[in-house]
Amino acid sequence: MISQGWRKIRRFVVAVVGTTVLLVGIALIFLPGPAFILIPAGIAILAIEFPWAKRLIGRIREKAGSKTAK
Repeated sequence: MISQGWRKIRRFVVAVVGTTVLLVGIALIFLPGPAFILIPAGIAILAIEFPWAKRLIGRIREKAGSKTAK
């Protein structure tokens, strides 16, 4: 079982990595690069530990599914 200290460290690492990937993706909106890949990847990384990101991924999937069904 994971102790409380390791859980906080994991949450911090996920937050730092996910936020970094997300911010690089946002920067790539204005710079040449694959922003449409990095932004969802950053949110998916954050969804590992944060419920708000998991809900956002669900809404994105729902919207993407409704767009392709038309």
